[in-house]
Amino acid sequence: MNLTNYHSHCSFCDGKAPMEDFVKSAVEAGFTAYGISSHAPLPFDTCWTLKAEKVADYLQEIERLKQKYAGQIELYAGLEIDYLNERQNPAMSYFQELPLDYRIGSVHLIYTEGGEIIDTDTGLENFRDLLAKYFRGNLRKMVTCYFTAAMQMVEEGGFDFVGHADKISYNASMCDPSIYEQEWFVRMLREYFSLIAEKNIMVEINTKAYEAKGCFFPDVRHFTYLRELKIPVLVNSDAHRPNLINAGRPEALKALLKAGYCSVRQLEKGQWTDVPIVL
Repeated sequence: MNLTNYHSHCSFCDGKAPMEDFVKSAVEAGFTAYGISSHAPLPFDTCWTLKAEKVADYLQEIERLKQKYAGQIELYAGLEIDYLNERQNPAMSYFQELPLDYRIGSVHLIYTEGGEIIDTDTGLENFRDLLAKYFRGNLRKMVTCYFTAAMQMVEEGGFDFVGHADKISYNASMCDPSIYEQEWFVRMLREYFSLIAEKNIMVEINTKAYEAKGCFFPDVRHFTYLRELKIPVLVNSDAHRPNLINAGRPEALKALLKAGYCSVRQLEKGQWTDVPIVL
């Protein structure tokens, strides 16, 4: 029970191994379902996204693995799609017309006041440099830009669940440890999660940083509020290496139980289903 993962990357984007290596690890670990979700193409070159010309090959490889491992594990084709603006987002027709089993909506990139695009999902020192260079050290303004984009993404829709919903918060808290207690931040997060609940969208508990940093996305202190809003959740490891497909899952499930959750979502024969949490 609960051995599923729908957020993972492979060598088609910035993952560190071929797709089949992740599937083999999932089968060996006893997973019932596994989804591949490479970073979707963006309208400019990056070193971390799936190339547009490789999308057909990506989908073909997932289909090959579905057939090869049929009866051993349910495999699903997904994409992690960035919200960039009103033209480039998960709801655009290109992504909606792809034969995917699910879509993740995520924010990594934000616009600066000068109209430049910066990546907030970066190391702490680079984050500090970006904060100083583009926001003149105004952390509130930078964080607000992130959550404004995240809320615009939720309004646009076109995806099944929100990926690492408050990812910027970790770096922000390293710059200002009191941020989680600041009234503006609490108010903005509650507005964000309330919108997610209103739109009936799922939220992943992303465990990628748990082993290295001891945190989840969203932060564990928000789990109770998510439950109060009746937001369905699923636990994903955002794995970039095959040995990390289950990293942080037991700890996340325990934290969800403590927050009052009794179930998590998973795909069963292509349908999102509530499944009891079993440790």
